[in-house]
Amino acid sequence: MSCNRIITITRQYGSGGHEIGELLSEKLGIKFYDKELISLAAKESGVAPEIFEKADEKPANSLLYSLSVGLYNYGNGFSTTMGDLPLNDQLYIIQHKIIREKSESENFVVVGRCADYVLKDNPNVVKVYIYADIASRIKRAVARHDIEPARAKQAILKADKGRANYYSFYSGQKWGQVDNYDLCINTTNLSTDRAAELIVDYIGILDKK
Repeated sequence: MSCNRIITITRQYGSGGHEIGELLSEKLGIKFYDKELISLAAKESGVAPEIFEKADEKPANSLLYSLSVGLYNYGNGFSTTMGDLPLNDQLYIIQHKIIREKSESENFVVVGRCADYVLKDNPNVVKVYIYADIASRIKRAVARHDIEPARAKQAILKADKGRANYYSFYSGQKWGQVDNYDLCINTTNLSTDRAAELIVDYIGILDKK
């Protein structure tokens, strides 16, 4: 890359988004963040990683509670009532802070965590959305995530709903809406490697501008 780039990946469950993110980081020679952010957040907060793991990419149980303590107005720092927030909100806030801090000094790929929204004002961010048809997602979920075929579709739809709720809760925007992204890739008929190559090609085009 000829300039600093951060790639955020939003993905439907079973679309291959995580694997594409890993491949992309390898092809570009930059860092990759997904579950790693949980470990970083745990280290910064002192909360056990396994506790944050359960709260990862899930909205808080109480929207009214979060609004009452001013979650949406905490700015770039920690809320003064951080210790009183639900774990979900604590994790989001810490991950938000970490992502913003790393964007000032690193090139990286990050999966989920509303990263496209967190870095929406950063001109070096390429926001990618990965999706696929339900049949191919079922096939991938069964093969890659050890899900029983009979319940694969239900698990996929439940996971997507959770991600949509999380994104909407913390960003106030609609998950999967094309206006939120620079590049949308349908992996129904694409390998994850080819999808990663397409993103690399897209970044190359941007770097030549």
